[in-house]
Amino acid sequence: MTELKPKKCKVCKELFVPVKPLQSVCGFGCAIEKSLADRLKKEKKQLREDKVRFKDKDRRTWLRIAQAAFNKWIRGRDRELPCISCNRFHEGQIHAGHYLPTSTRPSLRFHPDNVWAQCQPCNTHLHGNIVPYRQELLRRIGAERLEFLEGIHQTKYWTIIELKEIKDKYTNLTKELGDGRG
Repeated sequence: MTELKPKKCKVCKELFVPVKPLQSVCGFGCAIEKSLADRLKKEKKQLREDKVRFKDKDRRTWLRIAQAAFNKWIRGRDRELPCISCNRFHEGQIHAGHYLPTSTRPSLRFHPDNVWAQCQPCNTHLHGNIVPYRQELLRRIGAERLEFLEGIHQTKYWTIIELKEIKDKYTNLTKELGDGRG
């Protein structure tokens, strides 16, 4: 077996004698550092590629697209249920009404427990008709899940990639519901 010549470590730049022919770092610590640097480089490259792939639509557009897919799924999921606020079936427009609004709780924007089928009058004219909404929500999901919703949540900034995944997820779930109407 031939003896390997000393090399300069790719991370710390110190001379070392490699144990394996393709070894580029002097030890375990430098190997971890190089691995992290390689991963970061790969993630940056992926971000650049994603920017090119999704450049035709900005984040706000993807937010609207993802929200529309989620709302359609909510209406499909709840199509056999009455309005969560007034407990009536309506012939008119059905909305996907948020219990806690997206303006104050963006992290709950796409949380299924936070959004239920709601008639247009309750959602629009009565600003969510929140008191009966909460009472029915407690009955539907229970105290523990309601307590979670009303708890403290870290603000969420949805990336374009996450929004695309959300759109795809809820589009597929809507298809699984059957007729796909929402």
